[in-house]
Amino acid sequence: MNTATILHLAPKAAEQNPVLNISIFLAFVAVTMVIVVRASRNNRTAADYYAGGRSFSGTQNGIAIAGDYLSAASFLGICGAIAINGYDGFLYSIGFLVAWLVALLLVAELMRNTAKFTMADVLSFRLKQRPVRMAAAATTLVVSFFYLLAQMAGAGGLVSLLLGLEDQTAQSLVIAVVGVVMIMYVLIGGMKGTTWVQIIKAVLLIAGAGLMTFWVLALNGFSFNALLEAAIANPENANGDAILAPGLQYGSNPLDFVSLALALVLGTAGLPHVLMRFYTVPTAKEARKSVVWAIWLIGIFYLFTLVLGFGAAALVGPETIAAAPGGQNSAAPLVALVLGGPLLLGFISAVAFATILAVVAGLTITASASYAHDIYNSVIKKGKATPKQEVRVAKITTLVIGAVAILGGIGVQGQNIAFLVALAFAVAASANLPTILYSLFWSKFTTRGAVWSMIGGLGSAIILIALSPVVSGNETAMLGDGVDFAIFPLKNPGIVSIPLGFFLGWLGSVTDPVIESKKLAAEMEVRELTGFGAEPPVAH
Repeated sequence: MNTATILHLAPKAAEQNPVLNISIFLAFVAVTMVIVVRASRNNRTAADYYAGGRSFSGTQNGIAIAGDYLSAASFLGICGAIAINGYDGFLYSIGFLVAWLVALLLVAELMRNTAKFTMADVLSFRLKQRPVRMAAAATTLVVSFFYLLAQMAGAGGLVSLLLGLEDQTAQSLVIAVVGVVMIMYVLIGGMKGTTWVQIIKAVLLIAGAGLMTFWVLALNGFSFNALLEAAIANPENANGDAILAPGLQYGSNPLDFVSLALALVLGTAGLPHVLMRFYTVPTAKEARKSVVWAIWLIGIFYLFTLVLGFGAAALVGPETIAAAPGGQNSAAPLVALVLGGPLLLGFISAVAFATILAVVAGLTITASASYAHDIYNSVIKKGKATPKQEVRVAKITTLVIGAVAILGGIGVQGQNIAFLVALAFAVAASANLPTILYSLFWSKFTTRGAVWSMIGGLGSAIILIALSPVVSGNETAMLGDGVDFAIFPLKNPGIVSIPLGFFLGWLGSVTDPVIESKKLAAEMEVRELTGFGAEPPVAH
C-alpha cells in the first residue's frame, strides 16, 4: 500500500474497527475503576478525600502531576497544531513547559507549607476569610470549567474518529458518557483514586508517545532533518517550508502571540488543580521533588510532540487531518493508524481517552473541594461543618460540575483543545496568580486588594474572551460567522487581563484603610519559608 492510499484511507480505516477500539477503552476503564475502588477503602476523612491523606511520595506525586498536566491539549491539541501550523504550533509546547519554572521557583513549596486543601487556604491565611474565600472559589470554578471544556471537546473528537461518528448528536452522547465515567471516578475514589489513575495514565501516555516518536524517527533514518523535509514535501502541505518558520498562525497579529505566551507561561502557577497536587505529599521537600520529576517527564513528552506533530504532517497531511472527525485533534491517532494499524490506533486512543478521564477527574475534585471547603464550610457554616458533611457536599457538587461540563463540552465541539486550554491559562494567570504572588511576597497586601485582583482579573478575562473572535465573527468561532460582536481583536486576553489583575491587587491594597494583622503576616512568612506549622501528614 503506497503513501497516497494510506492518506486517503486514514479517516475511513478508523471506522472499521469500532469493536476493537471500544474493547480497549472498556478494558482501561475497568482496570482503573478497580484501582479507584480499592483506593477508596481508605477514604475516612476530608484529608483523605481531598489530599489523598498526604500519603504520596515526591516521585509518585511528580508522575501524577505530569498526568494531570499532560492533558488532551498536550497530546491531541499540540500534535494537531504542529501538523497544521508547524513552528507556531510548537509554541504551545514551549509555553506549557517554561511555565513550570514559574511554578517551581515561586509557588510550589510555599503553597505546600501554607495551605491545607485548597488555593483559598493560602490567600485567606492572613486576610478576611469570607470575601477572599468566595472570590477564590469563584476563580477556581471558572478556571476548572474552561479546562473541562477543552477535555470534553477532546473526548468527543477522539471517540468520533474511532467510531466514525460524523453526527453531532452521537458525538454529544460520547461526551455525556465521558462525563458520567469521570463523575464515578471522583465520587468513588476521591483524590487517592484520582491520583492512581493519573499515575497509570502518565506512564502509558509517555510510553505510547515515546514508542510512536521512535517509530516516526526510524522511518526517517533517525534524522529529524529528514522528517522535516518529508513534512515539507507532503503534497497536502500548501505552505511549503513556511511551516518551519514563525508566523504561519500568528504572523498577521503578533500581539495575539505575545498575549498567548503570557497566558501560557504565567498560567500554570495559577491553575487550582495543579496547585492542589502539592498538598498530597507529606513534606515541602517532597513537594520540590514532585516538581522536579514533573518537569523532566513533561519536558521529555513535549519533545515527543514535536516529532509527532511533524510526523503527522509528513505521514498523514494537514488536509486529511483537518477533514477527519475531530479535526486537528485527530492528528496523533491518525499517525498511530498509519504506523501500527488499528491495534496501535486503539491503544493510543485509549491512552488519550485515559488522559481525558484522569484530567477531568482531577479538575472536578478540585472544583468540588473548593466549593465544599471554601464556600460551604468556611463561609456558610463558618468553619463548623464536620468533615463528613463537607465531603458529602463535595460529592453533590461533583454531580453538578459534571453536568455543566457535559453541556459545555457539547457546545465547543470541533475547537482546537490546545487553544481552549490557553483560555483557561489566561483566566488562571489573570485571576489567581497576582493574588497568590502578592499573598506570598507582599506583607502590605490587603483583603480589598485580593478581592479586586481576583474579581477584576477574572471579569476582564471573561469579558474580553466573550468579545473576541473566539466566540463570534468568523467560521471557526464558537457561534460561527452568522453572529458578530467581536470588538476585542485578540483571541487570547492575557496581554490585557494579566497586567490588570496585578494592577488591581496593588491599587486595592494601597487604597484600603484597613491594616491587616502583622502577626498573621509574620506567621505566614515563617510557615511558607520553613514549613513550620504546616499541615502534617495524616497517620493511618
